[in-house]
Amino acid sequence: MRLLIVADTHLPARARDLPAQVWAAVDEADVVLHAGDWVTPRLLDALEERAKRLVGVWGNNDGAELRRRLPEVARVELGGLRWGVVHETGPKQRREERMRAAYPDLDVLVFGHSHIPWDTEHDGLRLLNPGSPTDRRRQPHCTYLTCTVGGGELRNVVLNALPLRRP
Repeated sequence: MRLLIVADTHLPARARDLPAQVWAAVDEADVVLHAGDWVTPRLLDALEERAKRLVGVWGNNDGAELRRRLPEVARVELGGLRWGVVHETGPKQRREERMRAAYPDLDVLVFGHSHIPWDTEHDGLRLLNPGSPTDRRRQPHCTYLTCTVGGGELRNVVLNALPLRRP
């Protein structure tokens, strides 16, 4: 099963649309996971229409309509692993220990908010943050994650860097 993991898309505040490379990844993915900060429902509508399967949550920049349509925390079984998706996990200090305690039943937790890519494992919990495909902040590139999952194994986790946009 091929997964695309995105967060912090901030459309249309940070970009008019997702980059073409990300839309191509949507088309290739069996499941798209979005860890919040959509900003408007337009992208949610487009992903619901285009993605084979979508799992998403709302973030701190998402208003009433997105909060009505999406959960704060999503839980799903994919490829024999128990996944969770949430927007915020708090400060990076001791994040692994806090999230293991908060989500004792998960194998993988996808999160956003920081726009900083993250891939760590602690006590059986893999934590993944894809960064942002539209707002790199202090990162060298805008990013998103792809991976495959099956038979209870997470494989081929790749942080994909997008080319810098020209002014």
